[in-house]
Amino acid sequence: MALYGSIETVREQAPKQGGIATAFAYLDELMQPGSAAHARVRAIAPGDTVKTELAGGVFVIEQTYETRLRADGFFESHRKFIDVQVVVEGEEAMEIADVSRMTVKQPYNEKRDLIIYEDNTEASLLRVHAGQVAVFFPNDVHMPTLRVRAAAVNVRKCVVKVPVGQ
Repeated sequence: MALYGSIETVREQAPKQGGIATAFAYLDELMQPGSAAHARVRAIAPGDTVKTELAGGVFVIEQTYETRLRADGFFESHRKFIDVQVVVEGEEAMEIADVSRMTVKQPYNEKRDLIIYEDNTEASLLRVHAGQVAVFFPNDVHMPTLRVRAAAVNVRKCVVKVPVGQ
């Protein structure tokens, strides 16, 4: 089941496994102004993405982008990795649905660790602000990067990828 809220609230609820602990250690550094992670993310140009290896197979995708219209989004899930998504700057909407309520559109792509699903208008909506985190497990089909309002906003976000079972 997905987790959502402030970093501290989600940390209390999240499994205490090694990979998740690595993710939250990274988030602690990321949210400290002046830290290497914070500076690196603040320096990413709009539209760019940086992949940084952490430890034990855990890595982070640091990115800056403009939020998109829902019509341009898609539902996805992963088998090998848990997503720990934190918005550093800006805000975005994310939709979420249980995998049992979804229909596969594109089957599992092992190289990308990605399954794409048909649209589902009954998904739940999250509004994620700077400093908030959403954790998506393999059964949590999600559609991130969506606009909250009519106009797009620039978002700085990091997605820590934690190997399942670690």
